[in-house]
Amino acid sequence: MTTALIYLVVMLLVAAVVFLLAAVVFGRGEELAPLPPGSSPTRLPVRDITGEDVQAVKFQLVLRGYKMSEVDWVIRRLGGEIDTLRARVRELEDERERSR
Repeated sequence: MTTALIYLVVMLLVAAVVFLLAAVVFGRGEELAPLPPGSSPTRLPVRDITGEDVQAVKFQLVLRGYKMSEVDWVIRRLGGEIDTLRARVRELEDERERSR
């Protein structure tokens, strides 16, 4: 009978330690309110994106890494900004050539 009681106490202690460890690692169950569908906490300015803006980008973490839709959105935005800037550079270079 004493052996069974010792096993029970050890099992309860192990369960308590596992529970506390899980609570520390995964939090206490506190969650932010869910975001509306299609929205993201990832932010970039509407135009004139700077290097600081890109360095400040934070992505939402999901089970297997970063949320893919947010990463795709940032890449599309940065690609559009680069295309706009290159078109403007080309335009200015053409104007310079014509004025010579």
